[in-house]
Amino acid sequence: MKILHEDLRHQTLKVAVNNLDDLWTLYNVIEKSDLVISKTTREVKMEGVGRPSSRRVPATLGIKVEKVYFDKDLVRLRIHGIVVDAPDNLSVLGSHHTISLSEGGVVEIIKQCWTQHEIASIRKAVTAEPPVIIAAIDNDDFAVGVFRPLGVELKVELKSKIPGKRDSEKRDQAVTKYLSEASEALAKVKESVQGRIVIVGPAFTKEHLAGYLKSNHPDLARDLVAVRSVSTGGAAGVYEAIRVGLISKVLRDARTMQELELVEDLLARLGVSTGDVSYGIDQVSEDAASGAIETILVCDETLRGSEEEQRRRLEEVLRLVEAKGGKVIVVSAGHEGGRKLKSLSGVAALLRYARHRGAYTAP
Repeated sequence: MKILHEDLRHQTLKVAVNNLDDLWTLYNVIEKSDLVISKTTREVKMEGVGRPSSRRVPATLGIKVEKVYFDKDLVRLRIHGIVVDAPDNLSVLGSHHTISLSEGGVVEIIKQCWTQHEIASIRKAVTAEPPVIIAAIDNDDFAVGVFRPLGVELKVELKSKIPGKRDSEKRDQAVTKYLSEASEALAKVKESVQGRIVIVGPAFTKEHLAGYLKSNHPDLARDLVAVRSVSTGGAAGVYEAIRVGLISKVLRDARTMQELELVEDLLARLGVSTGDVSYGIDQVSEDAASGAIETILVCDETLRGSEEEQRRRLEEVLRLVEAKGGKVIVVSAGHEGGRKLKSLSGVAALLRYARHRGAYTAP
C-alpha cells in the first residue's frame, strides 16, 4: 500500500492499493459511517428520442459507508453506501451505490476519528513485506527475480544448452546440468535475500527443478512455498507471475499460515494449562491493563460485528496492548483458525508471563 495523501487533523487518508493484502487491510479499516471517495462507474439514464436508455459512465463519487464486502474470488473490495458527493450532472445524491476497489485502485477515507489501531494497520501495509524470490524456468530460459512492494529486481538470467530429443543420453545430462546451474544460482540469491521461494514456469520443467531442490538442496526446498504455472520461463516468466497475481496469493497464504499457527499455539497452551494465555474480553482487558500481553488475537468478525459499546471497549484494549509494546493480530474468520478463535469469544491473548489465580509468574 502507498499513502498518497495524509491529513489526520482532518481525519483523511488517501491510499493506493498494490495487492490483495492491502484490500484485506482496508476491509478491516473501513467501517459504517465512514466517507469513502474513489473513481467508479455509475449507470445513468440517457435522454433522447425513442425508448429511454442508460449507460455506465466513469465518475468520482463519495459515499457514506453502510456495508463492506470482501470478494475473495474476484479479488476486490465492495463498499456499499449512500452517495453524498457526486458531479451535479449525474443527479445521484442520496442514492445507493457500490464502489468496487481492486488492485491498482485509489481510495480516500475520511473518518470521524482514526483509531491508533487503524493507523497502525495502514502503516504496517505500507512497510515492505518480506521479499519473495521468484525462479522462472522452462527448457530454454531461467531467471531469478526478487519481488518487493516497490518492484522486482532481476538477479539471474541463464540460457539452457539442452540438445534435441533425438540424443536422449546427452539431453538427460544437459537437463541435469541445467537444473544444477539453476539451483546454484538460486542458492546465491538466497544467501543475500531472506525470502520465500516460488518456482514458476510451463509444463514439467518447474516440477523438475522443485524435485532437484528437494534432493540436492534441502535448505532451499524448506523455503519453497509454491510451484505454479505461467506460460514461459526466464525474465518474462518472472514478470508474468507478478502480473497475474501469483505473488499476492503467496503473501496472502503466508499470512493465513501465520494466523493458523498463532491460534494453534493458543489452543496448545490452553490444553496443557500453562497459564500464559487468556480469552474473553474481561480477562484480556485485565491482562492488557497490566502489560502482560505479548500478542493479542482478535477475530475480524468480532472486531467488525460487535455492538458499538463492545467494539469501543475492544478497540481500547487493542490500543492499550500496542501502547505497552504488544502485537495486535487480526485473524480472518474465513479459515479454521479464525473459526476456532471465534468459539473462544473472538478475542484471546498470548501472555508474557504465566497467570495463576490473578498473579503473574515470570517463566
